[in-house]
Amino acid sequence: MLRTVITGTGSYIPPVVQSNNDFAKLVFYSDNQLPLTTPPQEVVEKFKQITGIEERRYTTDQLNASDIGAIAAKNAIEDSRINPEEIDQLIVAHNFGNVIKHTIQTDAVPSLANVIKHQLGIHNPACTAYDLLFGCPGWLQAMIHADAFFKAGIARKALIVGTETLSRVIDVHDRDSMIFSDGAGAAVVEYIDTGDHGSGILSTSVQSHSLEEINYINMGPSFYPESDPGVRYIKMKGRKVYEYAMKYVPAAMKDCLDKSGISIQELKKIFIHQANEKMDEGIIKRLYQLYGIAEHPEHIMPMCIHWLGNSSVATVPTLYDLVRKEQIEHHRLETGDVVLFASVGAGMNINAVCYRY
Repeated sequence: MLRTVITGTGSYIPPVVQSNNDFAKLVFYSDNQLPLTTPPQEVVEKFKQITGIEERRYTTDQLNASDIGAIAAKNAIEDSRINPEEIDQLIVAHNFGNVIKHTIQTDAVPSLANVIKHQLGIHNPACTAYDLLFGCPGWLQAMIHADAFFKAGIARKALIVGTETLSRVIDVHDRDSMIFSDGAGAAVVEYIDTGDHGSGILSTSVQSHSLEEINYINMGPSFYPESDPGVRYIKMKGRKVYEYAMKYVPAAMKDCLDKSGISIQELKKIFIHQANEKMDEGIIKRLYQLYGIAEHPEHIMPMCIHWLGNSSVATVPTLYDLVRKEQIEHHRLETGDVVLFASVGAGMNINAVCYRY
């Protein structure tokens, strides 16, 4: 049986550590541009309790999203041992293009995928390079794209990259800015015969809710009253996002798992977008409740948000790469393990992929 199989992974962990204490030195404002009455240190402590984030990573000033994406991509190619000239599709998920440090300019021309193809030195013109915008679920959506291209007979090998430098689009006077970080993750996927019960993508599920949900995550001016109104930053209605995720993500994950024909008892790991520890735990709990199970298995959900923060499209491929290479305690994968990928983000978009390792 032909299936889409991940044959190599790679990631880029930025070197600059930004701790919660670094934010405690700032003054936070509300959306009405008035300073919060709660002391910054108390705001930071409450933030940690809710999100689980203790620190996050930023890349160096000299590197852009395409640069760190190329590093992750090169690592994935080396891990897969494929000839990069045989790649048919190079898909790059991101949301902001190359945001040049110390400017308000975003570069998305040429596309990040074309820039990364250039940086990798791939000569083959049949290697189609393009970007995909789908909010935080972008990397997983690119995987679903590649799977569809494979099944249509258009391609057989693809390089999927998720890369972001969110540190350059955050409003440091907004407490939500503490969530976001930089990072890149990548995977090589191939369409190969894995036998009747082999590895690969088993099923997928995708949803978009874009009516009243459209501005739950958007762009807006700084909360700081003396800021330039012409400069816009990433903004999030945290409570709305949380309520949305609790309502729709578990159902989408169940839909994906049910399509695969796999029992939830067979599920070994869930790789979920690293957005907020409490939210992710709530999603997993509700997923199991949909199957009439009160408690989910211990160690079902690896996490890296505590030290890497939320790097949007990069969180899932980075987490998967770290677990594959046994770099997260208590988590490893064995041949034949069934795992579930899931993500949620701006749009609002949701997706899930059931996969046999």
